[in-house]
Amino acid sequence: HLLPLHYDLELWPRVRPGQAGPFGFSGRVNITVRCRQDTDAAVLHSAGLRSRGAAAVRGPLPEAGAAVEVAGLRQEAAGEVAVLELRGRLRAGRRYVLQLGFQGRLEEDLDGLFLTRYTDQGRSRMLIASQLEPTYARTVYPCFDEPAMKATFNIRIIHDPSYVALSNMPAIDVSEMKDENGTLWSVTTFNTSLKMSTYLTAFVICDFDYVTRTERGNEIRIWARKEAVKNGYVDYALNITGQIFSFLEDLLNVSYPLPKTGEITDFLKRTRNQSKEMLRHFFLLFKWFGNLVTMKWWNDLWLNEGLASYFEYLGATFVEPRLSLDKIFYDHVVQPVLRDDNEIGVRSLSESEDKIKGSFSLMSLFDSITYNKGASVTWMLSAFLTEKLFIRALTSYLKEFSFSNANQDDLWTHIQMVIDAQDEVQLPVSVKQIMDSWTCQNGFPVITLNLTTGTISQEQFLNKKNENSTDSYNNTWIIPISWMRNGSSQPLMWLDKSSKVFPEMQVLESEYDWILLNVNLSGYYRVNYDQLNLNRLARLLENDPKAIPAVSRFQLIDDVFALTQFGYIQIETALELTKYLAREDELFIWNMVLLNLVPENLESTLKNYEVYPLLKKYLLKRMLPIYHYYAGFIRQNVDALEDDYFAQVYLEKLFATACWLGLQDCLNLSSELYAKWMDNPEYKIPFLIRRTVCCYGVAMGSDKEWNFAWEMYNHTASTKEDKDILLSAMSCAKESWLLYRYLQYGLSSTIFSSNCTSIIILYVVTKDIGHRIAWEFLTENWPLLSERYGKELLYDVLKVMGRFVNTDVQIQELQVFYNATLEEDERLATTLLLEITKSENVERRELLIKVANWLQKNVDD
Repeated sequence: HLLPLHYDLELWPRVRPGQAGPFGFSGRVNITVRCRQDTDAAVLHSAGLRSRGAAAVRGPLPEAGAAVEVAGLRQEAAGEVAVLELRGRLRAGRRYVLQLGFQGRLEEDLDGLFLTRYTDQGRSRMLIASQLEPTYARTVYPCFDEPAMKATFNIRIIHDPSYVALSNMPAIDVSEMKDENGTLWSVTTFNTSLKMSTYLTAFVICDFDYVTRTERGNEIRIWARKEAVKNGYVDYALNITGQIFSFLEDLLNVSYPLPKTGEITDFLKRTRNQSKEMLRHFFLLFKWFGNLVTMKWWNDLWLNEGLASYFEYLGATFVEPRLSLDKIFYDHVVQPVLRDDNEIGVRSLSESEDKIKGSFSLMSLFDSITYNKGASVTWMLSAFLTEKLFIRALTSYLKEFSFSNANQDDLWTHIQMVIDAQDEVQLPVSVKQIMDSWTCQNGFPVITLNLTTGTISQEQFLNKKNENSTDSYNNTWIIPISWMRNGSSQPLMWLDKSSKVFPEMQVLESEYDWILLNVNLSGYYRVNYDQLNLNRLARLLENDPKAIPAVSRFQLIDDVFALTQFGYIQIETALELTKYLAREDELFIWNMVLLNLVPENLESTLKNYEVYPLLKKYLLKRMLPIYHYYAGFIRQNVDALEDDYFAQVYLEKLFATACWLGLQDCLNLSSELYAKWMDNPEYKIPFLIRRTVCCYGVAMGSDKEWNFAWEMYNHTASTKEDKDILLSAMSCAKESWLLYRYLQYGLSSTIFSSNCTSIIILYVVTKDIGHRIAWEFLTENWPLLSERYGKELLYDVLKVMGRFVNTDVQIQELQVFYNATLEEDERLATTLLLEITKSENVERRELLIKVANWLQKNVDD
């Protein structure tokens, strides 16, 4: 019945520096509303707030002194609403002001208005901040908490005078006031905001400093801890923020709507990787543009977040031309979500409101489907439209819906208008029909190509190993197929039914005639080639890997391993495509291969005597060129890798695998660098491989190396990340007495907090010799451990333990232990866990036998 037009909001967190909790906040809000239908009650969102003082309703406006009497205010916790019951009626077409006082608790979590602690210049500080998306605004102030209910805001924050307050708009006044005890507080008043959704309101009270510059008449401020500002850690963010703005303004032809931009960031240490930092900035800034047009309701959340994620990558490569857009996009966005998006229970991108209100919590929408699949589908859309037309359509969409709300059909309409106005790009059906097939259906397709007949067919990509997964879906997608033949690009094709013959895709007898689909990953699907084409591609990779673009090599191998894992093809087929790897110089491709061949959770299983020596010989031979290339930098000029994005992210996995496979040079390098650190604790082991060096430095050493790690762990200046690296490194010891001693230390509550104890046990459990030792330790100390750490520890450890239980005898041993120590309900859960482990072990053993047999035949190639 009511539509909000404007909020006057005052917030007062009752927090003083150095004060002990619990903490609370109070406030007042006056909401100007337009009545759309006569009513004798005003209903608005409110969750976890108590009312403070009497509520009132003024109006109808502009009559001075007019009011509607309030009979009562009741909170309905279940619906998260407050209901103002009135003695009179609000009349349609008239405006009123709802006046409410409220108070709430300030928790140390990360939702709503929260308090968090940090250290700056050696002293402990407090920061108050807000995170209101999707529906936490109602936990901070009574409001109409729906994305489509946009209004303007006047915000005032009352705070301790030694802190500064920040909100969406620039501050226009800071004054003083005294509370009932005569204590002095500051009052910061902010300029009136543009129209926005409640979830976008932002509040910060902090002791930060800022750096500033002006770009195109906009003042940009980056706020951070004083220490970070003083040490210049925020300069990078300041330098790129202006470039990012200009890029987005020019690209989308939409000028930035605010006079000032503030960004609050926390540079706890020198950014390890500036490219990552940049991606984060882009994401935040594009969200500003995305927030000009907000989705009508949360079921179209992907419109905001998916577009923002897409632009995050587009812009990053504009600011840092050395980054390869398609490699990073495929590696960080498409590949991870293809792995998540084939579970049966997964939802589609755009669900109906009813379904979400019925079965999802809104928070569950903030997941990889919304962000990564949203961005992947946008990427595909931009590819088949061409970027020029896509941006043209987006500009017109942003212009029409600025400061209002849209759903996905509105975007399709704008794209259709652009398509209809030109004749270069022809689509087989309407934009809406194409795109609904991707946003309104679960999952994604796998397409299968038969080279002899030129037939392409599609089906939903599902786990063929699950008996119940095959018959329930007959989804079809309208699929854009970009392809190349023998290295030259071909015109885009469309597959709009379950199968279709493309005569141009039949190949000749010649083994040099090959076809590659989904070039540069422009489509959100997997490709299953027939054996004939796979053999040709494998041969091509061995003779001339660069004939296939890097992103397509990545995708080809990634698809093949995924198809193996889900029962479409045999593991041997995937392994054939790894023979060429000695000629592969791309780290991101190596990383994906290693994740498939040496998954972290399988390291100990792979150590079995049949597979390990073969894998060692086969892989090391192929890894040597790329390993030596990077080892050269580590030894001579590690700073040269600053700009190598993938080295920053993936070098660790390459080195860890080389050391795990026993490559002597890798073990020596780890010992050398670790010894250097022991000689001079000020020396910094190169960050890119610090975890590996610390682990193998300890593993190759004796108690002297272990004790040094222990000493550095207890060193006050160690950061959280350093501490974790050392916790892990100490479990790498090769002498069993050191591991026993380590676990014993772990029991001491004076040295470790409880979560460290379980981490220590987990680290030891995953090591070759550690597995038995951890198991004995756990069983011997069970009463103490279970009393101190409860069930959580047990489940964590048992889950991991299961991965290392390879024989039925060991499973039996675990079962006996459960029966002796657990309550009946826990026994049921853990027995179920064991059953799963048993079947996984059977499957894993079958796989390992196949891998061993294949390696046996191919190890000397």
